[in-house]
Amino acid sequence: MFSHKTKILFLGVVIFLAHPLSIYADDSAKNTVWDERMALYKKTEALTLIPWYYLAAIDQYERSIKKNVPDDEMISLDMDPLEWHGAGNITLANDMDAITVFNGIGLDGDGDGKADIENPEDVLYTFAVQLMKEGPSMEDIHIALWNYYQRDLTVQTIKNTAKVYRKFQSIELTDRDFPVATNYNYSYKNTWGDRRGFGGLRIHEGTDIFADYGVPVKSTTYGVVELKGWNLYGGWRIGIRDIHNIYHYYAHMSGYTEDIKVGTVVKPGDQLGSVGSTGYGPPGTSGKFPPHLHYGMYKDNGYSEWSFDPFPYLRKWERMSKNNQ
Repeated sequence: MFSHKTKILFLGVVIFLAHPLSIYADDSAKNTVWDERMALYKKTEALTLIPWYYLAAIDQYERSIKKNVPDDEMISLDMDPLEWHGAGNITLANDMDAITVFNGIGLDGDGDGKADIENPEDVLYTFAVQLMKEGPSMEDIHIALWNYYQRDLTVQTIKNTAKVYRKFQSIELTDRDFPVATNYNYSYKNTWGDRRGFGGLRIHEGTDIFADYGVPVKSTTYGVVELKGWNLYGGWRIGIRDIHNIYHYYAHMSGYTEDIKVGTVVKPGDQLGSVGSTGYGPPGTSGKFPPHLHYGMYKDNGYSEWSFDPFPYLRKWERMSKNNQ
């Protein structure tokens, strides 16, 4: 008698055999790494019933916390060789019989009889099966993710990225926009790292874009609203974490667009609110400095988060925005 989990896996195999998917469906130049990744995610979904957008979000998170990842790398998930091959498998044999004998976790995802730790299909399939050990529901998968990463922010980031992929039904989300509407008057220069004195000596973790009250403030990227509300320093501010695990911080706003809430999925160009001069005091404080948008960017590596200079990105996105007008 099959267990509940075994039934799920068996059903996935039946679906896959009925609707075979090829990772390399087309050898033509049109077939990009985006197409190949999507095909792999959907094939693994068919085998395990884990939604493709969750598999894509996990892979994207792993890609975001690594350094110098090649653009054409198929997947960024890494598996522990000892766990994969099994303790005692000193030759690191990758045939399924040997891995089974030594209680390894490696599985054959492409049907060649081997569990190759260098094979993206085998790696993603193995990881997906490990995720299902807590059970087949989405809540079970969330628990499995927490058990694997042991970090709330990581699990939430993966869940949010999955929401973005699900909404837009794509992983090729490369558009960007400038955070202030470029058909209005505005000015900015590189102020990242400058000294600030309010609340104690500190450095400026962003770029100030000066514009009139009410000028639209826009999302620069695809992501999910992670934070919204008042802050002593930033006034009315909003934080968005994008699909590259970068946190975008907008501060000193005069207010928000009505439909923007924590958990809202946004895309480049979506209006978040408008320029103001709020902050440096209790809720409602305004006018202590000229109206402007403070825009900051923060990178997370899976352990900690730090500010980096957004100015070069703003210059690039400004050109992109003006070219699209």
